[in-house]
Amino acid sequence: MRKIAGLGLFVGAIVVAMSTNAWSQSGNASGAGAAASVTGAAAPSSSPVPARKANRALRRSVYAAISKHREISAGSIGVTARNGAVTLNGTVTDASQIATVGEIAKGVPGVTSVTNRLTVQRPFGGQ
Repeated sequence: MRKIAGLGLFVGAIVVAMSTNAWSQSGNASGAGAAASVTGAAAPSSSPVPARKANRALRRSVYAAISKHREISAGSIGVTARNGAVTLNGTVTDASQIATVGEIAKGVPGVTSVTNRLTVQRPFGGQ
């Protein structure tokens, strides 16, 4: 099973590398410009650790801000952060909490945008 997963990851990496190479070549006709474009595209992916840490820290900050509001059950809310853009997924118990959670997330330092995909949780057996 691990071999299959590893093979899939390897094939995916090759597809991404070839797509990046084809994209940079079609955007620049000169050889030197194409080489500079490939180098520029590869530079951000060579050090994703600081970006990952920043995203994780922002995600934790949003969770902490939400958890300060006792009326909101943060256990069923998922937070994804990427370069300041936060996405909220999951459910809340009341429709008014959807906007409240979005406003709380917007108030966290470092958040540049919020995509609110929260829904109201319907009780089991309810209509």
